[in-house]
Amino acid sequence: MDHHIVDEALALAESAATVRDAARVLREHYSLLRVVVVDAFDMRDETPAAVGASRALYYGASDGHCWQVTSDPGQAAGFFVADKG
Repeated sequence: MDHHIVDEALALAESAATVRDAARVLREHYSLLRVVVVDAFDMRDETPAAVGASRALYYGASDGHCWQVTSDPGQAAGFFVADKG
């Protein structure tokens, strides 16, 4: 995943009123990517791919069954999105 996609995705997430709205907008804009809303507390030990004023995005990777956070943009198949904690 290119850094410009992450920058654009963060801008879209930041423009939404709520984290659920942010996920909806991201799903509409990036229909091939998986977008999951998560709680900031659950992501406290993870490194975000991008952080804005009100939202944080994390790369999500899947082995075809389970999803996990990854720091490798090459493995990213989606985003976890959270309100900034």
